[in-house]
Amino acid sequence: MDQQRQDINTLKERYSAALSNKSKWEGLWADCYAYTLPQRSINSGGFTAGKAHGKDIYDATALDATDQLASSLLANLTPPWSAWFGFKPGPDIPPEQADKMAPQLDSIAKIMQDHIDRSNFNVEIHQSFLDLVIGGTASIMVEEAAPGEFSALKFTALPLQQFAVGEGVNATLDCTFRSFEMSIEQIKARFPQADLPAHLLSKLDKDPKAKVKLLESVTPKDTYYMYDVLLADDDVFIHRQRLGHSPFINFRWMKSPGEIYGRSPVMKALPDIKTANKVVELVLKNASIAVTGIWQADDDGVLNAANIELKPGAVIPKAVGSRGLTPLEMPGKFDVSELVLEDLRARIRHALLIDRLAMLGGRAMTATEVLERSAEMAEILGATYGRLQAELLTPLIRRVMDILKRRGEIPDITLDGRSIALEYRSPLARAQGQRNIQTTLSWLQTVQALGPAAAMVIDQVAAAKFLGEALGVPNHIIKRDDNLVSALGLNQPDAMANVGITAEDIANV
Repeated sequence: MDQQRQDINTLKERYSAALSNKSKWEGLWADCYAYTLPQRSINSGGFTAGKAHGKDIYDATALDATDQLASSLLANLTPPWSAWFGFKPGPDIPPEQADKMAPQLDSIAKIMQDHIDRSNFNVEIHQSFLDLVIGGTASIMVEEAAPGEFSALKFTALPLQQFAVGEGVNATLDCTFRSFEMSIEQIKARFPQADLPAHLLSKLDKDPKAKVKLLESVTPKDTYYMYDVLLADDDVFIHRQRLGHSPFINFRWMKSPGEIYGRSPVMKALPDIKTANKVVELVLKNASIAVTGIWQADDDGVLNAANIELKPGAVIPKAVGSRGLTPLEMPGKFDVSELVLEDLRARIRHALLIDRLAMLGGRAMTATEVLERSAEMAEILGATYGRLQAELLTPLIRRVMDILKRRGEIPDITLDGRSIALEYRSPLARAQGQRNIQTTLSWLQTVQALGPAAAMVIDQVAAAKFLGEALGVPNHIIKRDDNLVSALGLNQPDAMANVGITAEDIANV
């Protein structure tokens, strides 16, 4: 009991330190969301879901650009209903064993992809990408669905106000805290073995919908993650579990040295976004003045300004000899808006990569334009894509694999990079390899043009294997050992799929 009390005190101290570090960013996040996603507030106070927000937004360039960038990330990193990842034999596997493993690895990847596609992943990851583009840091929770559900996976995009990462100087994204509320009924359904305090059990019959504040914590240990669920008001653990991988996947757009939370493209474009919004506001005010005008009249005792209506056909009385109602000449016009507004909007689109990632309209692109556009996109998103691979995609696949292995959906294999390697097949991953493919094809054409003698240096089988792997061709189509294929009498491209490989064969590699 003393150890449990000590664990609770340690958890609350680390959570308090994480909140203290997070509070430094909340003002910046509030500004970013106010101008790009006003329907979602960082500060819970004063925000009511479903009501109109963003009444002070006059320019929608940033709102549209953030939505397009989040959609582009979804299409380029995790395209819906497409195979955006796979597995292949690692460098430590001999060719003859790699041939046996390839069909089974493709089957495992297909099972995992099917569970992801049947789940709510595409909905939740898009919301996480919105948080990533606006706040620079996002989190998605990967849980095991209840038995009998359409998919074994359940995803939840966590808003920035719910979670905190880090614990002081040595904080990492693996340490996560989440503060939220659940009803007593929901707690019993999610944690059926939870030992709830007596006063909560008494409330269960009276008001099962009563909300209770919970604090979730995931802390990395030497070889596992400790997952704790604490009743915040009672200081009682209702669930404690050791996990192989963290259910919270935290990822960032970019970061500066010494910082835990990431920086977003919206933060970079925030001065231009605010200026463009103010310019459009002044333009609208100037337009209102131009339409209605500012008027002056002699105070002659006859003219009553309260009874004047400025509309076509109106008759305005005036005293004989007086000027009556006359328009006031403005000292100048607000023509500076035409000079700066277009430039501001262009810089906002450029900072949010809309001029680079958006689809081109009006004409079809040539093959050379497609290659150059892919190379440019890979160069622009190179650093961000590398970070997302390390912080989002790889931990996500490991967590999904851990859940499906526990449910018996896939064999108990280890993704270590040596015996089994992870292979990304998303459009952005393929775009990064387009330059190598183009260089190889150009070299092959040049050597063949030199004549038959020069063409003898080309290993056509090796070249075909390289192009197949670079283009993301399924592993069972590529023959890795010609002698083995000939010995087994496998002459068809898809014959590898007929090799009888069991789960034990892969587990013993």
